[in-house]
Amino acid sequence: MAQQFEIFFLLPFFLLPLIFFIFKIFKSSKITQLPPGPTPWPVIGNIFQMGKMPHITLTNFAKTYGPLMSLKLGTKWLVVGSSPLAAVEILKTHDKILSGRDVPSAAPSKGSDLDKTSLGWISECNSGWRYLRTLCRTELFAGKVLESQACLREKKVMELVEFLRSKEGQVVNIGELVFATVLNMLSNVLISKDMVNLEEEIEDGVIKSLVRGIVEVLSAPNISDLYPILGKLDLQGLQKKSIDLVTKLCSNWEPILEERRNSREKGSSSQQDFLETLLDNGFTNDRIHQLLMELLSAGSDTSTSTIEWAMAELMKNVESMKKVQEELEIELSESDYLKESQLLQMSYIQACVKETLRLHPPGPLLLPHRAIESCQVMSYTIPKDAQILVNIWAITRDPLIWEEPDMFRPQRFLSSDMDFKGNDFEYLPFGAGRRICPALPMAAIKIPLVLASLVHFFDWELPCGKCPVELDMTEKFGVTLQKKEPLLLIPKARK
Repeated sequence: MAQQFEIFFLLPFFLLPLIFFIFKIFKSSKITQLPPGPTPWPVIGNIFQMGKMPHITLTNFAKTYGPLMSLKLGTKWLVVGSSPLAAVEILKTHDKILSGRDVPSAAPSKGSDLDKTSLGWISECNSGWRYLRTLCRTELFAGKVLESQACLREKKVMELVEFLRSKEGQVVNIGELVFATVLNMLSNVLISKDMVNLEEEIEDGVIKSLVRGIVEVLSAPNISDLYPILGKLDLQGLQKKSIDLVTKLCSNWEPILEERRNSREKGSSSQQDFLETLLDNGFTNDRIHQLLMELLSAGSDTSTSTIEWAMAELMKNVESMKKVQEELEIELSESDYLKESQLLQMSYIQACVKETLRLHPPGPLLLPHRAIESCQVMSYTIPKDAQILVNIWAITRDPLIWEEPDMFRPQRFLSSDMDFKGNDFEYLPFGAGRRICPALPMAAIKIPLVLASLVHFFDWELPCGKCPVELDMTEKFGVTLQKKEPLLLIPKARK
């Protein structure tokens, strides 16, 4: 009897979380004037309607529910903008209120720690965030800084060219080689050292698998994000996995960091790179690890994806490939060495990059924003803490905006002054507003440089005599929109 009484006494304590959970769902369902959207199921909401390609699912939903719609994912509201007008409202008009960040539960650091160390995942655009953005903008992405680094990037590209010449007639994985090249461009700016060896990266791809692993874990559907009450349990083990991946990636530069600190104590450090800037500004090891990890992961993965897609599109569109080669031959008639400054004058290669970013935006939904406070957008209520997405994939494939939107047509940008700097809301591959990609100036230089080098110095064939029409262009969804099947090509050096 006493045991039964004890169980009865403890029962409310077990039921309290469930009562709180049901109350929260009931309360959130009473929010009025939400944007329209598909009817959510009790408790689970619209989770099972999202599918494996959410950007396409949300594009199709927008055709029914309009340019601003809402869905329920577990206990959280999701608001999605799918038109230029919705993008203006989210990323410009209400940018201050909607510029929070919805940090995934799988993030290796807790929210309070990220607010001190992260560039991309700081929960609000506070003074710490502004400080990091300013530091990166002035020390990494300013025009004069990028100009001073040009020789370094050109050197890494020529190393790629020489390596490909040694592989003439053999099948190579374009994504792996481009990733290694772009990563080395970044790592030399950040820590004055190559992160990978081209031959080794082809053989094992360890660094690439770590970077892609981190990106995939952070973008994977996580029950802890949908039901925050379960967050600490890490039921899918995603946070544990992300901590393990980040630890392994950071171990690649940890000895360099320790060596620098020792050298500084002895007064013998003479490096002039971003790591030295961080040490000059009193950054702790944890802050350095987080920032370098974000810069290397985001900068290498997105650029690699864009270059791989561009090469695939040029392989399928023979006329476009010929026009790029002809433009390069004219501009480089007296040189066998490609310089970044020359590319600025080449309108067609620049148009090819823009068109690739339109068809295959690196982040089809951008990174998720969060409503810091409740606000009114397009006459609807956006509740506090709702997750906000801008479906730029839908916008750049809208037939009302773009003629033949599913076709690769670089010429559409030759007679247009539309750019990707965040002012044209029909075309936002790098986002806009406070959360626009800080590395945009660097990406705008290195992507055309690598792409132009691949096209200028080599002719390319598909393995086994396949026709370019047979090239698989299936997408793989993630934080970055990747090519599902790796691009395998055979290089033949051009005279």
